This record gives sequence, C-alpha cells and structure tokens, in this order.
Amino acid sequence: MSAQNDRQQVETFRRHREDEDMDEAKGSGMSKRPKLAVYLAAPRGFCAGVDRAVKIVELALEKWGAPVYVRHEIVHNRFVVDRLRALGAVFVESLDDCPDDRPVVFSAHGVPKSVPAAARRRNMVFVDATCPLVSKVHIEAERHHKNGLQMIMVGHAGHPETVGTMGQLPEGEVLLVESPADVAGLQVRDPGRLAYITQTTLSVDDTGEIVAALRARFPQISGPHKEDICYATTNRQAAVKAIAGRVEALLVIGAPNSSNSRRLVEVGKAAGCGYAQLVQNAAEIDWRALDGARSVGITAGASAPEVLVTEVLEAFRARYDTALQVVETAREDIEFKVPRVLREAGVG
Repeated sequence: MSAQNDRQQVETFRRHREDEDMDEAKGSGMSKRPKLAVYLAAPRGFCAGVDRAVKIVELALEKWGAPVYVRHEIVHNRFVVDRLRALGAVFVESLDDCPDDRPVVFSAHGVPKSVPAAARRRNMVFVDATCPLVSKVHIEAERHHKNGLQMIMVGHAGHPETVGTMGQLPEGEVLLVESPADVAGLQVRDPGRLAYITQTTLSVDDTGEIVAALRARFPQISGPHKEDICYATTNRQAAVKAIAGRVEALLVIGAPNSSNSRRLVEVGKAAGCGYAQLVQNAAEIDWRALDGARSVGITAGASAPEVLVTEVLEAFRARYDTALQVVETAREDIEFKVPRVLREAGVG
C-alpha cells in the first residue's frame, strides 16, 4: 500500500463532495444523509511479502501457462485467490493433489522442509513464494538448532506459517506456546539451552507478554535481535492504535482466516474502540451495528487489496455525508524480488 493510494482515496472523496454540494444546491436532498467522519488508517492492505507472492503466481502463469498449482491459498484473501483462480491457478492443500508435470507454487506462509523435498523427489518444477521475512525466521530456527538449542515458537497452532516454521526442524524440536499460561506449563530438556522465535503476524502487545513470561521463567533464553513480528504487522497495528480512540467503530477488511487481520480487530478493541468488525468486503458490513455512529475507522489486513478498501469507502459514501481523513503513522517502500527463475523469464 502506497501513499499514492491515500492520495487517490482523498481525491475521490473530494470529487464526490463537490458533486454532492452541487446536488444539494439543486435541492436533491443529498444533504439529509447523516454526517460521518471516516478515518482511514495508513499503512494498510498489501505488504511487500503478499505483493511478491501474488506476483509470483501471476508470473508463473505467464511463463508456463495454465494450470499452475498453488499449495494452500497463496495469501489469505478470497478476492485475491478467486482472481488468480480465474487466471488459471489451481489451489490445493497437499502436494499429493499436484501432477508431476505442472509447476507448483508454495504459499507466502511457508511450508515444512518435507514439502520441497517431496517435490524434488518427483522432479517437479516448484517456486517458493514464502515471504522473505518468514524465511528469515526459518533461518533463525535452523541456526539455533545447529547450536544445540531447543526452540520455543510463539504462534497459533495450526496456522500455515506456524506449521511451516516448526517443520524446518525435526519433529519435537520446536515447542509451541500461544499464551503466558502455556509458558508456565512448558517442559524443556535444558532450561539453559533455549531460544525462541515468533510467528510474524501476531499482536505486538500479546507477543510481548508471552516473551516476558519466557524470559521470566528462562532468563538465559536466546531471542532475535529484533522481534520476528514483521514490519507490516507492526505498522498496521500502530495505525489502528492511532485511530481507535477517535472512532466509535472500526472496520478491518480481511479474511476470517487471516491472522494479521484478526489481530487488527483485537488491537482496535484493546486500544479503546467499542465496536470492531472484520469484513471481507462491503457486502458484509453490519450497517445496523453502525446506526448512530458519527465516526468510523477503516483499515485492511496485509493480504487485502486496495480495491476492497475502495469498495467499502464507496459503500459509506452512498449512505452518509462523509468526511475523509487519512491517519498515517509510517511510510512503507519495501519491495521483495521474485525468484530468479521468474526474473530470468524476462517477466519480472
């Protein structure tokens, strides 16, 4: 998500406001709509890792033609997945569902080491779309393991990123904790030989509490020099905190299975917003819950495209006399290159 998106949204609001002023002057009754202050969080939406992963699937289709198989949803967003499916991507949950003679892309969340190993045994063409910041966590885990440390991962059980990260090491070498209470119940081999890593899409505040519990119980535990929670997760949560106290309601655009989107809802509530709702698109907005609200905040998870933000803003414009304010807490200009096999094709 770039500052250009913010400028486009503000310009669109300005043009609509001018049109509405003209309608009011003509006596159309537009001014009878309730007034609503809309605070648009920035940064929001696509991060560099998601943008890279989506581009990888697009370029793979361009290079090899359809179908290109994708193990798991490339990112957790139905709009994105449906668009890529229409282009010829086939989404599966297991490598067993992929034929040997078609390319396969591994999702941005990462996969256990056993997956690319199986693909190599079958002589498959595969492209790894794992976010580089997730790969960085994988490398950390392997480094600590080689140094003889037992790993503890802070993450959500069953999430593809957690499964992929834990799968970088032999089974049983990574212990998972989801809360401070889990830390209290840990049984480790050697309290003096431990290291921790975290899922990249967690709540910054909640993770801080769990890490504090780990350090309190295991004072010698090693950790990353900088927390594993990625810049995009951190920035989007900070932007939500900046608007949560100003609004009566917060809408987070994202998928129900998107960890970072669900965390934004939680962060908004914790930061003082009385009502926070996760919606996949404008059709899911609960307008009755917003009845009487005079201010609303809008943001989007890291896997939600800006087109869905525009759709939601247009839905508000259709129902309210809106005034838009962008609340920017950080600028993002990070880009990740696609794998060389796609760059060599002359399409990346």
